[in-house]
Amino acid sequence: MLRQEFNRVDPKRRNNIDYKKRQFAQANFELQEYKHRLNFYAIPPTAEITLEEFEEWAINRLKVLGELEACTFRNRTPEETASYMASILDKYMPLRSNSSRSSTLDDERKRDHYSHFILRLAFSSTEDLRRRFSRLETMLFRLRFKDDDSRERAAFIDSLNFDWEKVSDAERKELGSELTAASGLGKWGEEEGWFKVEWEKVPELVEQRRVLLKRGMAYVPQREQMTLVVAEFTRRLDQNLEWTARALPRLDEDDRLSPILHHLSKSFTAPDISYSTSDALPGNLHPNASNIDALSQHFPLCMSHLHSTLRANAHLKHFGRLQYGLFLKGLGLSLEDALLFWRRSFRNMTDEKFDKEYRYNVRHSYGDVGGDANRRGRGYTPYSCQKLLTEALPGTGQNHGCPYRTFSPDNLVALLQNTGISDREVLKGVREDVGKQRYHIACNRVFDFTHKKEIKKVKDEGLWSASELDTILHPNTYFKRSFMLKHLGEERQKETNSQDAA
Repeated sequence: MLRQEFNRVDPKRRNNIDYKKRQFAQANFELQEYKHRLNFYAIPPTAEITLEEFEEWAINRLKVLGELEACTFRNRTPEETASYMASILDKYMPLRSNSSRSSTLDDERKRDHYSHFILRLAFSSTEDLRRRFSRLETMLFRLRFKDDDSRERAAFIDSLNFDWEKVSDAERKELGSELTAASGLGKWGEEEGWFKVEWEKVPELVEQRRVLLKRGMAYVPQREQMTLVVAEFTRRLDQNLEWTARALPRLDEDDRLSPILHHLSKSFTAPDISYSTSDALPGNLHPNASNIDALSQHFPLCMSHLHSTLRANAHLKHFGRLQYGLFLKGLGLSLEDALLFWRRSFRNMTDEKFDKEYRYNVRHSYGDVGGDANRRGRGYTPYSCQKLLTEALPGTGQNHGCPYRTFSPDNLVALLQNTGISDREVLKGVREDVGKQRYHIACNRVFDFTHKKEIKKVKDEGLWSASELDTILHPNTYFKRSFMLKHLGEERQKETNSQDAA
């Protein structure tokens, strides 16, 4: 009797599937078909991808969202945003239509699908992150919706099975004059199709008086269909983000994913862009120990502040030396020139003291000494804006970090004025950016102002694409772009002269 009581199992809790079979069972929706370019991201992906793909796809999408946010900060019009984002999207997240007959359609749509859900997981932890993510994803969806092929867009909308009620011919005839007045097209609006939805679903159109309100329903002209679709996309995404936030504490995350997700959420301050050797100057223009002062006119504020402090005090503390030294290394300064540069800069100390206390650190940052891992990696890489913006604030006597973040507004304005920035509108914009913690946008605002003539020239003459003028997220990118803009045509002229000489 006791044995029977002990073995009795509640039928509702009985596990009818052998655990081995359950472990190796096929996951639902593992092989998904991407029939449409657009996506409401209703079904989470379940197929396996590598950690490298996980991180790379998420970072690329984050770069796109960061550029969209920068467009709003810079008050670009929808048309300017679409034009600017075209090459950015093609570079980081291409998504072609079915009519393109591209062989990479499935791969592109898979990347888009996975990267959305990775960032959804990373940005669901706080209300602020959820709100920003939803706003930027909505901007991206609207951009793609406008750009989509009309027939494919219609097929996508049909697949969503919205509960929109199409206004019948009889009802349209009954409300003919009111619908015509609401359309704003006069007699040309008589033949336009109409949808009928609850007015709460289209508050934007109601506010702008672009619909007819009747008996608690909003009569929406077909040309406003995009507003309906985008509003539904945002509503569903907001709801899904809330569900994800509730599930986060119970998720049994892989320990390998947690650091990546944490890093991605931090990167919403400014997307983290790794240093690329392409940010160094061409071989014949590499800096040396003697021309750093001349090149400093192209430095971003974080590095020009360190440079001027070094020149004034003949010394920098450890973190300032590391930040500035790695920046110079990224410009292409060789180890030999770096040692010479620092020795000359520390002019108030003896050779013995420099060799004893500083030479090894310079060599270590270049990978010339240290452990095997350090030497194989050739030392440390230059710091990105994201790293400078998320590190601990400098203490007394320290000068590292990002001045837009570490300086008070008044001291920051004074520092900018010392570098030649006196335009009131620019300084006002910087104050606003800093007040809203948009530090990298403030830096880009200064860059755009100091290079406005050159930027206009490369745009008007089609010399550079939009992706070559995207938001700067790395101090070395700032220097390289500044240098190349201020020396437009010099490399081309050298090539022409060499060909003529030959």
